Amino acid sequence: MDRRSLATSSLAVAVALSLAMEALSAHADDAGDKTERCYGINARGQNDCASDSHSCAGQSTRDDDAQAYVLLPVGLCGKIARGSTKAG
Repeated sequence: MDRRSLATSSLAVAVALSLAMEALSAHADDAGDKTERCYGINARGQNDCASDSHSCAGQSTRDDDAQAYVLLPVGLCGKIARGSTKAG
């Protein structure tokens, strides 16, 4: 393989990877619009945010904290025992 072919192939791979990463990023952004806060189901230190006792993500000091939430796809929280879309 000569240098020109190698350069062309490398450029094609770089462009393809860039487009694939952009598509994945756009898909992740779409999923963000379809989530809800589910309170009371977190494991200690695994919350996404909120509580009276701490400022944000990963700071919950107990399991199933009714003031801490985890982001879930819309509709899933109601299917989980102790899960609530309102802080308790």
